[in-house]
Amino acid sequence: MSHITIYHNPACGTSRNTLEIIRNSGAEPEIILYLETPPSRIKLTTLIADMGISVRDLLRKNVEPYEQLGLADDNFTDDQLIDFMLQHPILINRPIVVTPLGTRLCRPSEVVLDILPDAQKGAFTKEDGEAVVDASGNKIERR
Repeated sequence: MSHITIYHNPACGTSRNTLEIIRNSGAEPEIILYLETPPSRIKLTTLIADMGISVRDLLRKNVEPYEQLGLADDNFTDDQLIDFMLQHPILINRPIVVTPLGTRLCRPSEVVLDILPDAQKGAFTKEDGEAVVDASGNKIERR
């Protein structure tokens, strides 16, 4: 069985959907409640590098600290942005999923399908009613 880790916020629908898609593949991931147990600086920078995104791309914009800290201004270094994320973990966008096939920020939640080692066991519909996996376990392609 492959080791899968999800940096999860149970209050987030996208995060809940991603977790259930992982479980629909037959895996039970390691769940890190990152608001309670934020990643270390080294772990966070490794996750960002492994995802191949910029630090700013991981920054969550629709939360109070973003506005209060003036993070919309483009005058912060990556190190400063990481400092803010470590001080205010709610600024870390989620869910982040790590599998043997890669690391992704799973927004939308079906992005996780690209890095799951095992196929889906059946149909999956997100909380909002959007079907993302058919009864045969295949991803439903959107046009």
